[in-house]
Amino acid sequence: MKCPYCGFGQDRVVDSRESKEADSIRRRRECESCGRRFTTYERIDEIPYMVVKKDGRRERFDRQKVLSGLLRACEKRPVSSAQLEKVVDATEAFLVDAPERERTTSEIGELIMEELKKLDTVAYIRFASVYRDFKDVREFKEELEGLLHSHAPAKGKK
Repeated sequence: MKCPYCGFGQDRVVDSRESKEADSIRRRRECESCGRRFTTYERIDEIPYMVVKKDGRRERFDRQKVLSGLLRACEKRPVSSAQLEKVVDATEAFLVDAPERERTTSEIGELIMEELKKLDTVAYIRFASVYRDFKDVREFKEELEGLLHSHAPAKGKK
């Protein structure tokens, strides 16, 4: 918290109290540089994070929905629950960092696919086939070839 008087970034909390309505916390703080006191209020962030769908609709971000999609893609694959949780955490952090509190499904999907590609290529292909909605075998083959080329070892090296 920056001091409103001198702009210094370090302070200490002198007193904390819940508001009468119990919807916020009032904190008295003292700047460690100039010694002046000021009051801050903390309240729950109630504006939801939104996902913008391909058709323009907006929907609340749902961690469980992302996790269930990852679980389907990673079914019978050697990917741990902790690894999937990290992907969901990274996805949520990506959304939290958005200036307008929203991201498009394409941005979120690309992030998830990049994370899956690092974890398990089969899970990546499963997720990509649903996410990218391949129309025919040719599109699926192109994705596989791109994946194979990116993982091919350099010639001449052992």
